[in-house]
Amino acid sequence: MTETPAVTCHTLSKSFGPVRAVESVSFRLERGEFLALLGPSGCGKTTVLRMIAGLEQPDSGTISLAGQVVSDGHAFVPPDRRRVGLVFQDYALFPHMTVAENIAYGMARGRDRHGRMAELLALVGLDEYGGRYPRELSGGQQQRVALARALAPQPDVILLDEPFSNLDVALRTQVREDVQRIIHMAGVSAVLVTHDQDEAMSMADCIAVMFAGRIHQIGTPRALYEAPVSRQVAQFLGDANLIPGTARERVAETALGDLPLRTPADGAVEVLVRPEALILGDIPDGALATVQRTIYHGAHQIVWLVLADGTPLKAFAPADVEWQAGQQVRVTVRGAALAYPA
Repeated sequence: MTETPAVTCHTLSKSFGPVRAVESVSFRLERGEFLALLGPSGCGKTTVLRMIAGLEQPDSGTISLAGQVVSDGHAFVPPDRRRVGLVFQDYALFPHMTVAENIAYGMARGRDRHGRMAELLALVGLDEYGGRYPRELSGGQQQRVALARALAPQPDVILLDEPFSNLDVALRTQVREDVQRIIHMAGVSAVLVTHDQDEAMSMADCIAVMFAGRIHQIGTPRALYEAPVSRQVAQFLGDANLIPGTARERVAETALGDLPLRTPADGAVEVLVRPEALILGDIPDGALATVQRTIYHGAHQIVWLVLADGTPLKAFAPADVEWQAGQQVRVTVRGAALAYPA
């Protein structure tokens, strides 16, 4: 028997006055799955999250949680009756309550309340911090308290709205690893709203890329990175060189030479070449390029180049060769590429 999805959204739409914030958004979140809604500011991703939580009512469409319809244009289940946990951007902890009291706030009273609190403190690695106040914690620790409070009522799904944006860059990577681990250990489904591609790629099992209120592509991080359906998705999800060319079936003529294509195309195109697919060196059949500048990153370096026709390129290269500005180098492409109509 197929397990009921944790969340199902079907053709959700929402307007605020004349602004169409969300347009016909559909997706399903499986049990135990981690989904990221990824897109630029104002694309509608937070509105989708708020509709799932019951904080906004859709103009049209259907939302089901664990098989129960909670919004369909007729019925509307209020937020406090939906089995969802919310983690906000600012954590929203009560400053006058201890860590333990914050976690226990949304928990049903009963004999197991203290045991559940201890279990959650252990889960988020704050066993010794139950008696402290939020002001006595670091930003990462406050984030874990907010997550524990959201998990306390044993929700079917956790909703995270830009939860790491208030953290220092140095702390952000560690905290998001902690949050991902805790959610996985808790066995709960999760939806993360973010504009940070690295965050989405590193945390989510599945990513839905949104622009202007619509989902343009949904899939695993690998599928989206390796096979973006459009230039817009390709440029938003990682670095992208777009090389002008002319395609005939599975070959595109470009300033980088004749590039094999993964799917057939004809006419004027832009060929997607990721920086890591560029190979620099003394390559007999490579296109001639001039190094503009480099940035050293220890294990690798970023090299900006320009081809003879003026086409700019960005390459990720091994750090064992020190390229200098003004130096000429041959460039070729590893593997087949994708092409989009120009």
